Amino acid sequence: MEPVRLLNQLHGRGTERIKAAYPDVDVVEVALEGEVDPSVAGDALLAVPVLGRNLDQLVGRVEWVHTFGTGVDGLPDVAFTAKVLTCSRGAGAVPISEFVLAAMLAFEKRMPEVWVHEPPEHWNFFDLGGLSGRTVGLVGLGGIGEAVAHRALAFGMEVVAYRRRALPGPHPSIRVVSSLEELLPACDHLVVAAPHTPRTHHLLDADAFSRVRHGLHLVNIARGGLVDQGALEAVLDDGRVAMATLDTVDPEPLPAGHWMYPHPRVRLSPHVSWSSPEGYHRIFELFLENLGRYLDGQQLEGVVDPVERY
Repeated sequence: MEPVRLLNQLHGRGTERIKAAYPDVDVVEVALEGEVDPSVAGDALLAVPVLGRNLDQLVGRVEWVHTFGTGVDGLPDVAFTAKVLTCSRGAGAVPISEFVLAAMLAFEKRMPEVWVHEPPEHWNFFDLGGLSGRTVGLVGLGGIGEAVAHRALAFGMEVVAYRRRALPGPHPSIRVVSSLEELLPACDHLVVAAPHTPRTHHLLDADAFSRVRHGLHLVNIARGGLVDQGALEAVLDDGRVAMATLDTVDPEPLPAGHWMYPHPRVRLSPHVSWSSPEGYHRIFELFLENLGRYLDGQQLEGVVDPVERY
């Protein structure tokens, strides 16, 4: 029986780690861009779409394509024609959920403005909020949403989650609703943690923002395309949304002079909420686990629906 051949765009240490875990796999490094020899084919492809520019040449040569990352909204259309397409879904759930809690705490505890650098007008007094008793609404209840909910519950928050599919919540204390109309008016903090697909593009638009509680704190760690940024600017200006903590925007990066940079109610970070010392390692481990399933003929994890594109 011929060994499984893996076409690999993650060269060097990536190849070494794959060979160390599965010595019998035939790992063939393929270029990230440019022409690929027409004779090169295999069973599977480890793709690096952030850097790669030639997926159109490679997808049809293999049975299984794994994209090295979690989001698939940036993949070319040809990727969704693969026989099986998988991603490292859930790899960043822990660091991203920690980032979300940090953002909510910073909003409630008024950081960094609470820090002083000279004697303040009032000592021993500052009008601070808290998380206990507040309600966080989750748009999406996948791995990231669940991780946020778990940590929010530990802070004594009420957790309400909107998910399109009629599935039970992962914890009895999470109230699951089936519409944004039911979710939005209940929230003090609103966390966007859904995939960006044609169905969810501008899910939060002017109509949605008209339903939110005055003084809302919006946190987007998913994709910028889920939020109509023109509608967001309007509700930031009138105070309906008190603060928008945005780790993802549209486009990325924002061009110089964009209105978000100087806006006093916007806190921007450059799509780094996923970052942690273990981040890269976890993404690679998920691929290696899936490769083991593939070799054993088992069901793969993180399979992407080509219609829903998630």
